[in-house]
Amino acid sequence: MAAERPIPIYTNLNDLYQNLGTSLSHAVRWNSLAKEFKRRFGREPAYIARAPGRVNLIGEHIDYALFGVLPAAIERDILIACAPRSPDVTSAIKRTEEHTPGNVVAENLHNKYTRQSFAPARRPSVSQEIAEEQVHNDKLDDQHNRASTTSMTKGDLVRMSMENEKRVGVNTGGMDQAASVISDASSALYISFYPILEASPVPLPSGSVFVCANSLVVSDKAVTAKRNYNLRVVETFAGARILAKSLGVLVGEKERVSPREVVGRLLGEKKGQELSLDELQEGLKRMSREVEVLRPKGVPNDGQLGVTLQEMITLSGLSQDVFHEVYMSWIEVEATHFQLYKRAKHVYEEALRVLQFRQTCIETNGINALESLGRLMNESQTSCSELYQCSCPELNELAQLARDAGAYGSRLTGTSNLFRD
Repeated sequence: MAAERPIPIYTNLNDLYQNLGTSLSHAVRWNSLAKEFKRRFGREPAYIARAPGRVNLIGEHIDYALFGVLPAAIERDILIACAPRSPDVTSAIKRTEEHTPGNVVAENLHNKYTRQSFAPARRPSVSQEIAEEQVHNDKLDDQHNRASTTSMTKGDLVRMSMENEKRVGVNTGGMDQAASVISDASSALYISFYPILEASPVPLPSGSVFVCANSLVVSDKAVTAKRNYNLRVVETFAGARILAKSLGVLVGEKERVSPREVVGRLLGEKKGQELSLDELQEGLKRMSREVEVLRPKGVPNDGQLGVTLQEMITLSGLSQDVFHEVYMSWIEVEATHFQLYKRAKHVYEEALRVLQFRQTCIETNGINALESLGRLMNESQTSCSELYQCSCPELNELAQLARDAGAYGSRLTGTSNLFRD
């Protein structure tokens, strides 16, 4: 599987970009970075790490629910020139506290970012699935920085990246990291997270063109997480427990069961086994109906469909202390009402759309494929805006403008718009 491949090391840009024209267009940028590194640090970089950007074609906010997503990497990227500190500090770099062993000096080509110096520290995150020494290794030396790092797989790097992002306070899934690290050229990537991280390329229909647009609206997850990103995570997982309880699915008292695990247990999935994609599709269709149990009775669509904290605790069947320990102690959230119904409905229906999108790419081609993919993208955008509430007016307008201009479908991801070539 793609996630088990080693991290590649390239010695020329043509092997990296697989296109001479693309390689030439990037050569100046790579050379300029290497020269600037030498000017600032007095030596050539040992290597340059590249992280391509990504767009999520479909599958919004369901990776941390352990459902599959379907992103693709893009040519636009971030480059980081790196080198271990020289044992002999040259005249270009004075030996200061920031240049002592154990410290990392980070600079950016953009003037708005100031020089940062830090010492990697071992501190716990909200998850301990990866050993501390894998995530923050304080023994990085010249030997470790050579080609021996190729023994690390792409999946290892994704898991480390996920863990470190949690350490700064954002409880993300792994879609962004996996799309950047694992994607192949000229195809999308189906990434599943349960029971283990796996990824496989998905060919896109011939003639399809995805146009990415920037709304220019800034979303700072670290600043707004307790009211937005992290809040939705808590709503999603608390809703999964309450839904499991209503369906008679067994959940441990202090277990934070995921929406994916709920549907698996409901369908009799055994440990070490995995539902087929067809079985999972049928299960998701059922769950899109079962989520209605989370909807407050007698409330109109434009009414308050959320519940208070005390109502949520009561619905869970847990004591207040246990509920707080399982759902409220690991990340900070801020809300008066928790939108359990809306989040669950989006998660299960979006997970189904991902599988349908993948199946269409594999089995259908031509206009029919583009129309089907466009419909799924449009449904996803509506759900993101109305149910998961992770869109904004500018993105909604941008998506509509794309459709008006002839796009088969348009949804947030930046904004991704599907056209025919």
